[in-house]
Amino acid sequence: MFIRVFFMLLAVYSGAISANTEFENWKKNLLAPVTEVTGDAMSAEQFINSLQYLPDVIEKDRRQIQGRISHEEYLNKVIPEWKVKKAREIFKKHSSMLKHAEEVTGVSPKFIVALWGKESNFGQYMGNYHVPSALATLAFDGRRGEFFTKELLAAAKIINEGHISSDEMLGSWAGAMGHCQFMPSTFLRYAVDANQDGKKDIWGDKSDIFMSMGNFLNELGWQDGRTWGRQVKLTRPFNEYKMGKKNKLPLSQWQDMGVRRYDLSDLPNANIKAYLIAPGGENGRIYLVYKNFDVLMKWNRSQYFATGVGYLADRIGYPKI
Repeated sequence: MFIRVFFMLLAVYSGAISANTEFENWKKNLLAPVTEVTGDAMSAEQFINSLQYLPDVIEKDRRQIQGRISHEEYLNKVIPEWKVKKAREIFKKHSSMLKHAEEVTGVSPKFIVALWGKESNFGQYMGNYHVPSALATLAFDGRRGEFFTKELLAAAKIINEGHISSDEMLGSWAGAMGHCQFMPSTFLRYAVDANQDGKKDIWGDKSDIFMSMGNFLNELGWQDGRTWGRQVKLTRPFNEYKMGKKNKLPLSQWQDMGVRRYDLSDLPNANIKAYLIAPGGENGRIYLVYKNFDVLMKWNRSQYFATGVGYLADRIGYPKI
């Protein structure tokens, strides 16, 4: 038994050495593209030398597909009552900065706070992986090599522009960074220097964080003054309704078809198209969702995620139409 365990450990150790050696050789191919991004060969070399192979990142990437929990379990798990209470407290505490972000981007503060809570638990869980090394490891692994190489080069550009140092660029194992959990390419496109100090600081500056999140949603097509959707009740059998984005109808038609607010009152009298979703199936929560729901789905392509953000935003404050 001891001998078998010894040889198993030896095989793992040998594999790690082999991977590290291959990774070091692979890094040499980065010099030209990183130099092109930074404009300086010395800076490129320093960046490349900082990259380390992180085997646990590969582990996490390969086991991320897990058993699906129910929609109700998801909501209970990711939006417990303590998070709702904390979101309301934060909403009040940072109301001035949030209001300014709304004035500039058109995104309601409650959605910015809800996204902040969902993405990083209001900055408590941003990840402690060295983002460039995590991205390099995933690019080297090759499963999505082109995507992660692009993100690695974006990370090099962010560091070169002086927004953060390489050592301080921490985030998730997959490269999502800061309070907003932006990927590096998302940062380059949407991050904002709200306080005009020369840095887009999504790791520590609340004004930059709120404005960047609002700017991202706005650029994705957010409709100012509108909510994301609402939980509804169906007054006819479930199978009489067509679900999904391909079945958009005006609210007046959904009203005629027996769709009602959750308290069974009439739907809003507004010229809005919407569609039904049932992320928890026939016996779960049914939602009538609007364009802003589609925007949330562009942030994260999961109905669980988007309804979770909407649910938390609604718990912070009353929804508009």
